[in-house]
Amino acid sequence: MRARDLAVGYETVSVASDALEAARLMAEHKLPGLLVLDEHGEPKAILPASQMIKVLVPAYVLEDPALAAVVDEKHADRLCQALVGRRVGECLPGKAAPPPIADPDDTALEVAALMAQVRSPVVAVVEKAKGGSRLLGVITASHLLHELLAAAGTASGT
Repeated sequence: MRARDLAVGYETVSVASDALEAARLMAEHKLPGLLVLDEHGEPKAILPASQMIKVLVPAYVLEDPALAAVVDEKHADRLCQALVGRRVGECLPGKAAPPPIADPDDTALEVAALMAQVRSPVVAVVEKAKGGSRLLGVITASHLLHELLAAAGTASGT
């Protein structure tokens, strides 16, 4: 199996996308994260769902998690208000690493090694050409695991 064969279409957002809409997209599609594209449509970062949740949590609670117990439900229900008016680029960690990128000819093992090395649930598959590059799709950790199990004949129901 090659990366080009494993790549699937996937939801992407740009650094300028609305953060609240990005959170809704993650929630509605139960995505582990989103591929964030720069202003030229090139992969810039992976925005994990856990990072989006971190943006929702007030700074004082991050500093002292015991304070979470004293916040009443009325205020907790308003956590998503922290995303209103923000852009996806503002939700990325300060030193957001570039997303892991696989070459279309990379093997499944190469993709798995890349995923494991950078601890990312998503790898972009990008075809490079003289005029730039083209996103072919992504490989999620769960999809890769499913395909590897199926190839080994140990997938559920086989």
